[in-house]
Amino acid sequence: MKKIVLSLIFLVVGAVSSEYVVVCNPSSGLNKLSKEQIRDLYMKRLRFVNDVKVIPVNSSASLDMRASFEKDVLEINRERLNRYWIKQHFQGMQPPVTQASPKAIKLFVKSVQGAVGYIPKEMQDDDLKVLYEF
Repeated sequence: MKKIVLSLIFLVVGAVSSEYVVVCNPSSGLNKLSKEQIRDLYMKRLRFVNDVKVIPVNSSASLDMRASFEKDVLEINRERLNRYWIKQHFQGMQPPVTQASPKAIKLFVKSVQGAVGYIPKEMQDDDLKVLYEF
């Protein structure tokens, strides 16, 4: 019985952890990215991948998917992330571009060469290339 319960828990956790995808325009020249590469892109420690200038796009801070992204991919809580960007500001760095909704992120990624954003998995279509799932 314990094995069945544990198996169900792992199935549920697995399903929740891949409900969002990191996407780009298929013509960008980008391919699958590692979690570390994505983290470095969003923390602005990495700006180019395969000679492609990458523009990370964040969702609004009020959306649940942003909290999931920060926890699962960036592996940082909001308070530490805010402190990080305050320090970066004094070094001339700005945080990633922010869009108000998943739909706005999708449109931005489709329109801007090199843009990378995360959206709910069900919003992914043939106009976007999946780089990572979380």
